[in-house]
Amino acid sequence: MRANNNWFLAEIPLVIAHRGASAELPDNTLAAFALADEEGADGVELDVQFSADGQLVIYHDFTLEQFNGSKQKISDLTLAELKELDLGEGQTVPTLDELFEMMGPRFLYNIELKNMGWRDSGLETAVADRVESFALNNLALISSFNPWSVRRARRTFHRSVPVALLRMKGFFKYTFWLANGEAEHPHFSMVDEEYMIRAKKRDYRIHAWTVDDPEEARRLIQLGVHGVITNKPQFIRQHLTQ
Repeated sequence: MRANNNWFLAEIPLVIAHRGASAELPDNTLAAFALADEEGADGVELDVQFSADGQLVIYHDFTLEQFNGSKQKISDLTLAELKELDLGEGQTVPTLDELFEMMGPRFLYNIELKNMGWRDSGLETAVADRVESFALNNLALISSFNPWSVRRARRTFHRSVPVALLRMKGFFKYTFWLANGEAEHPHFSMVDEEYMIRAKKRDYRIHAWTVDDPEEARRLIQLGVHGVITNKPQFIRQHLTQ
């Protein structure tokens, strides 16, 4: 069942496709997002950053090193240059507009802001403009590891758009002291009874990442998380509904 009304009222547990159906197709591509839709995911998680010419492109890493060994930064390449990259299966780097145009209002969008600086680069404002332009406020959720970005997002986005701090072990375990929103996205290994008690006191929505093991997904749901972010949306959905 597709839960596509908004992040607060959607039926839980949500199954969110991590960079699309990324276990089967190149991640953060239009094909991976389309497959996640076909497989019945409630929404998609994606990563957004600026190209050199100020376009909002969907790409996870800050450089091309993992893709082709190059240390070129995404932010130093124009959209035209990024479009020349073949990510596999004939897929190229998509823009945020291209995803919104393809999927429209039938999906939940977890938009991770790829911005680790404390200075305002304008990323939050630019993404908010596109979300507003496509009338997707009720379907968007904004997340970031960067607490300063989370704080800027909360000031920038409409109040109907939930904001989430991404957390993992190490330094990012403690960033909640610097920023908070309406949700948290912890690495699944952080989630236990104590974590959920604290989350419930703060009335947070909790979506854990990245969960590809059915037993782990069931453990998290039993603890009360609102959703799981997974590379295998159909696989996890099938096991959760059995």
